Amino acid sequence: MKPPTTNTLHHWREAVPNDRTAHLIRDTERAFRRALQIRLASFGVPFGHWSFLRILWDADGLTQKELSERAGVMEPTTFAAMKAMEVLGYITRQQLPTNKKNVYVYLTPVGRALKKKLVPLAEAANEVSTQNIAPSEVATVRRVLLAMIENLAHDELSAAPERPTTRQKK
Repeated sequence: MKPPTTNTLHHWREAVPNDRTAHLIRDTERAFRRALQIRLASFGVPFGHWSFLRILWDADGLTQKELSERAGVMEPTTFAAMKAMEVLGYITRQQLPTNKKNVYVYLTPVGRALKKKLVPLAEAANEVSTQNIAPSEVATVRRVLLAMIENLAHDELSAAPERPTTRQKK
């Protein structure tokens, strides 16, 4: 049986080489995800925890809601991941005595130490993806993808329905 990435490559090179750019980007992201999943599995870290760890390595002590927003996932997904990460010893969850509503997430020493082990795995996946590609071409890809994100962000802002202000609400 062929690996999924081989099937994806065949799809793009032979079946539908002119399919939409959004599909190509999605398939590229899936290939990146598989490459990282394989590497994370060697440390027993589920891929679903990767985004949360990355966020917490940069901004420890966020609320679960803030984590959801930054990771771009629904709050129930974050809640389930935080429960699992707490069992694994990566994080602790705490409420402030003055605010029982919010649950704050903090890395444990184990969770913090994972950064030194896992970031090189992600860097390796990125290095594999750019083998035999000139640095100038990689820079062009980055510039183009960032421009696409910017264009889509502008489109999102212009397409978003206006929210009523406090005075407009009935």
